[in-house]
Amino acid sequence: MLKIWTRYLKPYWIQVLVLVIFQVAQTALNLYLPNLQADIIDKGVAIGDQGAIYRIGWQMMGVTALQIIANIVAVYYATRLAMRMGYELRRDLFSAVEGFSLNEIERFSAGSLITRTTNDVQQLQMTTMQTLMIILQAPVMLVGGLVLALRQDGPLTWSLAVIIPVILVIAFFLLRQMGPLFTRMQNMLDSVNRLVREQISGVRVIRAFVREKTEAQRFDKANKDVYDVLISTGRLMSMLVPLLWFFLNLSNIAIMWFGGKRIESGGMQIGALQAFIQYLMIILSGLVMAAMMSVMLPRATVSAKRINEVLEATSEIRAPENPYRPENPKGVLEFKHVGFSYPGAEDPVLSDISFSARPGTTTAIIGATGSGKSTIIRLASRMFDVTEGEILVDGHNLQEYDPDQLATLFGPVPQKANLFTGTVRSNMLFGDPDASDEQIWQALNIAQAADFIKENPAGLDARVSEGGTNYSGGQKQRLCMARAILRNPLIYTFDDSFSALDMTTDRALHQALVPVTRHATQIVVAQRAASIRTADQILVLDQGRIVGTGTHDQLMKTCATYQEIVESQGGQGPDVEDLSIDEGRAE
Repeated sequence: MLKIWTRYLKPYWIQVLVLVIFQVAQTALNLYLPNLQADIIDKGVAIGDQGAIYRIGWQMMGVTALQIIANIVAVYYATRLAMRMGYELRRDLFSAVEGFSLNEIERFSAGSLITRTTNDVQQLQMTTMQTLMIILQAPVMLVGGLVLALRQDGPLTWSLAVIIPVILVIAFFLLRQMGPLFTRMQNMLDSVNRLVREQISGVRVIRAFVREKTEAQRFDKANKDVYDVLISTGRLMSMLVPLLWFFLNLSNIAIMWFGGKRIESGGMQIGALQAFIQYLMIILSGLVMAAMMSVMLPRATVSAKRINEVLEATSEIRAPENPYRPENPKGVLEFKHVGFSYPGAEDPVLSDISFSARPGTTTAIIGATGSGKSTIIRLASRMFDVTEGEILVDGHNLQEYDPDQLATLFGPVPQKANLFTGTVRSNMLFGDPDASDEQIWQALNIAQAADFIKENPAGLDARVSEGGTNYSGGQKQRLCMARAILRNPLIYTFDDSFSALDMTTDRALHQALVPVTRHATQIVVAQRAASIRTADQILVLDQGRIVGTGTHDQLMKTCATYQEIVESQGGQGPDVEDLSIDEGRAE
């Protein structure tokens, strides 16, 4: 908490100072009112002096007006500072997550990152606002009230020595029970967010397999866990406030009883007793405020810890101090004895992967599911760092590049077509923010996506819903290809990107890509051997290792694994799905 407050409130120290001044002012004015109340009783009401009643009454109204103004200013600045801190926290959290490698994202999980960016920030924001309004007010009320109560009547202050320790013990006991509950609550909110995210994104699968009841039960369990923790926390909080006010009112009765005895014996005036009771209420209200603040702090502390974990996490993918900046990049990609293991995995995904891919050539990768094909593409664009060996682009290790500049060399077309909420134009501008409409239409034409975009009267301003769900799988793949083409990269990576296309569209797309990719390096991950027969080189993967390298004809003679793949897909005869880019070039 202190670390976050220091970081985000320090730049606004002038506003914090103004808040402190007005907070102290309004509390001091609040402490001054009981003294005026005692004077109006003893110097006005008790002796029937109407002039004194009016004079002191106007003073009380003036003090009250000043207190209201000071309170408004203090609340304004407390709210403004807390909201600003929340804004900057969300901004920095989002920026930190954007810079994470896939390892960090998987370590925290998407559901947890959503909770930390929303609920945790909200908890910290609200606690900060309450703290700024209370943190000075409570101690000033306690100390000032105690001093002024002693000034009114010393003997009665013995009651404070009894009631204050009792309240502190009760608050400490209850708050000690709340801390672990708040930690559990935030972790359970992570689970709820994760389940909601999974069920919304996988709603088609859930319905297709008639799993609505099972998924509802899973969510109900996670929701019930949060409910149970909230009930336990609420039970403790519901005990705290009534107990505090019970002892406060009990002490009030005791003060009135013993104060009445002192008035009867002439040791105390009525106004002094009234003022003493008011100061007692101020002191105990300060304690109640501090106790309520203590209720909020444990949960906010848990949230602050979770936020700091994200802000302080160091991404594996970061730029070197003096990054290599190529003046005339070529796009030559080389893997040298590369090995890779996912964090926590027992066995490596890739072992001793070596190959080179040059501009103007197509390198195809084929193999069984789980053999590491997509991992090679992820490593090539440095979504992960290799655990063994090295990857070079134009003879320089990927880790020598600035990650942002390295990314501009690649035109990725991922296995899962990712579109973002907005319009077709906003999605295309991911490829080139400065692209004109003419360039966008040209890329859409090459990707065979222009026809269905033109059918929409909005054209490039056609709406794209969350995840691109208002487009079919094939349409989304073509839009992703157009986005990559618009970037005009040196290295294209097609990760099984043609699987959702029909044969006619696939053939037309490959033919249109020929002049665009003629001087680029292409890495193509494929499931179908027929679609990569004329690639310049084919890498055959089996359990993370290259078991064959060569052209289609060479592999049919030398690689048993490749022969099995081809035979399982219908042999090596003519195939209407032979849609390689090189074939398009030949045509």
